[in-house]
Amino acid sequence: MSSPLIVQQSEFIALCDQILDAGIVAFDTEFVSEFTYRPELSLLQFAFNGKEVAVDPYEVSDLSPWWEIMTNDSTRVVVHGGREEVRFCRHFSGKKPQNLVDLQVAEGLRSRSFPISYTALVARVLNENAGSKETRTDWRRRPLTQQQIKYALDDVKFVLKIWKLQEKELTDLGRITWGDAEFQRMIDEVDSEFHRENWRRLSGLHKLKPRELAIIRELFEWRDEVAQEKDQPARRVLRDDLLIELARRKPTTTQDLIATRDLNRKNMFKLAPELIQRIAKAQQIPNDQLPQHIDNPNNQQNQDEQVIGKLLGIALANRCAEMNVAQTLVGTAADLRQLVRYHVYKEHSEEKPRLMVGWRAEVCGDLLTDVLDGKISMRVADLESDHPLHFERLE
Repeated sequence: MSSPLIVQQSEFIALCDQILDAGIVAFDTEFVSEFTYRPELSLLQFAFNGKEVAVDPYEVSDLSPWWEIMTNDSTRVVVHGGREEVRFCRHFSGKKPQNLVDLQVAEGLRSRSFPISYTALVARVLNENAGSKETRTDWRRRPLTQQQIKYALDDVKFVLKIWKLQEKELTDLGRITWGDAEFQRMIDEVDSEFHRENWRRLSGLHKLKPRELAIIRELFEWRDEVAQEKDQPARRVLRDDLLIELARRKPTTTQDLIATRDLNRKNMFKLAPELIQRIAKAQQIPNDQLPQHIDNPNNQQNQDEQVIGKLLGIALANRCAEMNVAQTLVGTAADLRQLVRYHVYKEHSEEKPRLMVGWRAEVCGDLLTDVLDGKISMRVADLESDHPLHFERLE
């Protein structure tokens, strides 16, 4: 295996056997996402036992030996910002990784840096230069140059060294279980993308009525089906903003539909009957079966949630600075509003707030609920400190 690029199935199988023997491996991928329904896997990179190697998926037709490794619990797979790697694993194997570590997440549990780029992380932790990323490369084109392969292998070259240092510090801080929990949460979040109502992630839904939400749901599903069939990015079939516009306008004829700006394209004449049919289908849904807004941003309670959430955000920022952990990893504005709904407004139909369970509860759970209950006051104690607030328990 003298070449850094594997193009033979037999060599790939030998590589996987070596990875199994090593028990730990750095993993990264190169892909292109602009032209296909799903990102197109174009290169796999591995590092273990002091060596780096890349695999050409266009030449090695059966990658299942690797996905079997990634989904067993005996081999630790270390990635950086590895959501796409988890997606590839889930797509190609139908299963989730079982022993995954993410350097980006780990760094956020021992510093306030999250997310942090791989280049910046290598420089900070090892004082090394990982080189510049080939951001403009079309990784589908062959042959790959030696320079491209070198850049790709740099992405795994330092991964295991960094994880060794991170693992020791997280263990010393008593936070290694935090990492295990957070790696699993990241995996579960990616896995949930294969099940959830992804149409609800569109921007601008809060301005729509329930009937219009039903149209959006129907058109989103239609767009996804067409995109899969044509193997195109969904937004190339129909942009998000045009989905919103069609839901508002509710066209009933082809002429009505193409009267919308940017829909008077040649290919729309062919697709128009399907779109009209889907809109009509949504129009026939009984009122009591229409989708509802999960969150109504216009009601008074929600406005109060945002104000109180901002107050809690100040307390959370101070606590995270004090404990040297990334606030963006501990809790988002949505997490704070969920805590307000649960603790102040007693909306217990939702799951227990993330900030009240697991390692996050250790960081801030009692502090934030005590602030909400008026048991703690805050004051500025040290303007020179990076955590200038002081919390005082009231008698």
